[in-house]
This record gives sequence, C-alpha cells and structure tokens, in this order.
Amino acid sequence: KGEGHVEGEKVENPDTGLYYDEYLRQVIDVLETDKHFREKLQTADIEEIKSGKLSRELDLVSHHVRTRLDELKRQELARLRMLIKAKMDSVQDTGIDHQALLKQFEHLNHQNPDTFEPKDLDMLIKAVSVKYK
Repeated sequence: KGEGHVEGEKVENPDTGLYYDEYLRQVIDVLETDKHFREKLQTADIEEIKSGKLSRELDLVSHHVRTRLDELKRQELARLRMLIKAKMDSVQDTGIDHQALLKQFEHLNHQNPDTFEPKDLDMLIKAVSVKYK
C-alpha cells in the first residue's frame, strides 16, 4: 500500500483464458518496446483500438520490433500447426470439424505466414474484443 509502480518492473497480468494468451502477451510486450507505439497505445481509447486505427501505427515501429513480431508470428503458426496435426491424428477415422480447426487461426492472418502486418494486429485485437464483449 502506498508503493508506486517502479519503472521497468514487470506487472503480472491475469490469464485471459484465451488459447493464444501467451502469443497475445508476447506481441504486446514487443510492441511496448517501441516508444512511439507505446505512447499511441497509452493515449488510444478503446474505440480507436477496436476500429483498427491503432493497427495502422504498426507501419511506424522500428525494424527490430517488426523483425521480432515476424518471428513471434512464425512461432505461433508452428504451434497451431502442431496442435492441429495432433488433433487430426487423434480423430483419424472420425469426422473432422474443419471449421473448428480454422477458428484456431482467427487471431492472425495465416495467408501471410512470414510477416506480422497491420492486418495481424487488427485480427488479434478483434479476436480479443469478441471474447470480451
């Protein structure tokens, strides 16, 4: 009580319950390393975030941040592919609900597997927004 937040101190956030919670946290952590994006995030209201206006700011982040986001996306796609393969292996002779499997990709643009683009950030925000309506 009475103690303020110390600069650089990690604040533990509660689990969102999303199956891509770790990916979401990592994207946010990387984006917050960019001073310009962090300032925009802190001043944006919820409607600016949900509308995709904030996602357009991704074009202004540093090359290092974009490179790290690209790597996070590739890791997340590999994780999802592994999960889908395991699920398909476990239900080989039973019917596979392909729509349910594809829903696991709603938080990122799987048609562009190599780079993290504004559309990826927009899709991630929208996926979270739907969960918490």
